[in-house]
Amino acid sequence: MYAMQSSQANAELILKDCQIPTELLAPLLAHLSSFASRYQPLLARSEQRKHYLVVLEGLLGNAPSKTLEPIATEHDLPRRPIQRFVGAGKWDDKAVMTELRRHVVEEISEPDGVITLDSSGFEKKGDESCGVKRQWCGRLGKQDNCQVGMYLGYVTRKGHTLVDHELVVPKEWCEDAGKRVKCDVPSDLVFRPSWEVATDMLARHGSELPHRWVVADEEFGKSGDFRERMRKQGEHYVATVAANRLIRLIDPPLRCSRRTGKPKKPAFQQVQKWASALPANRFRSVWIRDGEKGPIEVLALIVRVQVKHKGRIGEAETLLVTKQRGPTPDWHFWLTNGEAPLEEFVRVAAARHTIEEDFGRAKGDAGMEDYEVRSYVGWHHHMTLVLMALFFLVLEQRGIAKKNCDNSAAGRVRNSLLP
Repeated sequence: MYAMQSSQANAELILKDCQIPTELLAPLLAHLSSFASRYQPLLARSEQRKHYLVVLEGLLGNAPSKTLEPIATEHDLPRRPIQRFVGAGKWDDKAVMTELRRHVVEEISEPDGVITLDSSGFEKKGDESCGVKRQWCGRLGKQDNCQVGMYLGYVTRKGHTLVDHELVVPKEWCEDAGKRVKCDVPSDLVFRPSWEVATDMLARHGSELPHRWVVADEEFGKSGDFRERMRKQGEHYVATVAANRLIRLIDPPLRCSRRTGKPKKPAFQQVQKWASALPANRFRSVWIRDGEKGPIEVLALIVRVQVKHKGRIGEAETLLVTKQRGPTPDWHFWLTNGEAPLEEFVRVAAARHTIEEDFGRAKGDAGMEDYEVRSYVGWHHHMTLVLMALFFLVLEQRGIAKKNCDNSAAGRVRNSLLP
């Protein structure tokens, strides 16, 4: 393995700064080689297999920048072959991702798993990178020049990780033949809004991942088209909605019209205004998990509602409301088409934050943002390698946890696994 000697030296230094027994740390480098070997048959040429291992090591390393030039330098290799492997290499990232999902299912799947949907923005300079434009960048919290990727995450009680990715190509790019050719945009790719990119990904790969639920943030929850597509695909969604969303209760006590004597349907009202006026006894305390300072709980309720979509009143859905205890509660609202006890809805909604954790780990520990490729192919190759590195970290963390290793020391090993 490239850089094995320097990797081993780094491992010996780690031993001096943590409480992890030597017998746990020593196999880590061998674990990476074993992990990588599962995927190497999908790379047809021997140099591809070598470059793949070099990049994987580099993404897991401690270098300040995990772009390809410093990775090549660290391994005493010329940079161009490594850059060509990621940016334009003739290897099938879709086949690799299919195998990664099989691997994830083997290790952490459960029948009531949760698939998470979310996008992530990557700030970019200039206008040469595929799909770049001035658009909303969630990481920056504002409109900026960036690329946007859509991701599927997978969550169970055993762990969570990212399992698919797709670059969201804006309409301007799809309609510009010159840009498409320059950045190798597939000829059959057409413009789709981000919610449709996500539902297409789910339609392709959802059956590969045992799950009962799909969780999404407000970007999707505000879209009636998204929720309608989920119902048609037979998925049970739990999607965040805004505090000012208008809802109409389905089963309140009805008042009769003075003029006709017939029951009057309730008016539409903002969800937070309605929830804030409820008496305390309408909410039930629900346990989420045990924290360092004791149980983490929320106050929650569910109620049947209708919302409007394109000027029409939609199908009945369940509204989940949660808030923290205290004088200034942190309200959260979700719409779902599923049926479950309140505790199950709260568990599923709480799983949404895991994809943010996955993004944080992928960007901090696996070089997700550290890329300089400009093509459509290069972006997908890079993200495939990042998601592989991320899942390797998940497996190593699980292995250490099984041996009751100290959590803080486990984190130092994860972050210092390779040079």
